[in-house]
Amino acid sequence: MPLSFNLVHPSEAIKESISKKLSGKKIILALTGGIACVECVKLARQLIRHGADVYAVMSKEACRILSTIAMEFATGKEVITELGGKVEHVSHDADLMLIAPCTANTVAKIALGIADNAVTTFAIAFDGKILLAPSMHLSMYENEFFKENLRRCEEKGIGVIPPKIEENKAKMADVDRIVAEVLRELRGDKKGKKILVIGGATQEAIDDVRVITNLSSGKMARAIANEAYERGMEVTVWASFDMPDYIKTKKFRSVNDLINLVEKAKEKYDAVINCAAISDFVVDKKKGKISSGKEIMLKLKPAPRINPMLRKIGKTIVAFKLEEKKESLEKKAREMIARDGVDIVIGNTLESLGKDTAKIWIMDKNGVIARAEGKKEEIAEKIIDLI
Repeated sequence: MPLSFNLVHPSEAIKESISKKLSGKKIILALTGGIACVECVKLARQLIRHGADVYAVMSKEACRILSTIAMEFATGKEVITELGGKVEHVSHDADLMLIAPCTANTVAKIALGIADNAVTTFAIAFDGKILLAPSMHLSMYENEFFKENLRRCEEKGIGVIPPKIEENKAKMADVDRIVAEVLRELRGDKKGKKILVIGGATQEAIDDVRVITNLSSGKMARAIANEAYERGMEVTVWASFDMPDYIKTKKFRSVNDLINLVEKAKEKYDAVINCAAISDFVVDKKKGKISSGKEIMLKLKPAPRINPMLRKIGKTIVAFKLEEKKESLEKKAREMIARDGVDIVIGNTLESLGKDTAKIWIMDKNGVIARAEGKKEEIAEKIIDLI
């Protein structure tokens, strides 16, 4: 019997494995002759995991660094290295062109309208959004000729993903950053809106070495902040955990730290979403280190409430309320709205604490207005839709 083969390409097996945020989108991934080409297999695969169809175009210099076979494997599609009778540069219907890595030479050619290889010809002919991810030695990146060429590209509406400056090089941005910028460009329906996300757990000092805290992971806040960024918002995060360096972040530890952030805030936000696990109590801190091996008594005092303070910096205030059982959520939400002056309360229960999934009830003064269940990234999308 003749051999039979499964002709489904391996790239199809990973499609939409992370999300469907780029489903139906076609992306031209153009590679030029920088060593960062070696990251483009991973980059292509990540875009596919969000649902995109990725088509690779490579300059001859890029092919000296990375095989076309590698990019054909990554994308599941034939790689374009030169133009032929199919007039590939004008016969496509892509939603976005991403040039990564983008060399100084390629930036100069695009700025001057030179189309002398597959990549630059695609760029000159492309009438959609183009994103560049520069990669080169630092001296080239800081050169005045390069800066002028980059400025010309930006004036033509071409977006630039800033490189990482390290080891005397302007290295291509990390894959996660590039994917975030692609998502932001293709999903940016909330551009012009400013949002503050507060998340994580507070720590209240017992002495100079010990604290009381809680089990909040910050996953919900991180998901909301990432979703807001991808939707085009100007995002600020106050958090007890680290965020990507392209999202403006201020760190806090205690309730008092948060109060100071509110009091010193100079910006006004269209929405403030507070999903931090803020301690309801603070401690009379002891100086030094309390000796071990003996019983001690801690005096806990009610902590100031942060939510009422947020009204002076935000138009819409969204607060989270965690309860042991869902039956008490609506009553507690009404009480929070009346007491704290927030607009929306998002209720959840202990079963979502620290997990990647959650079940939430979104409530205003009239009661439950929406429900959501699933991955926290999916819930974050519904929350941003709502506000």
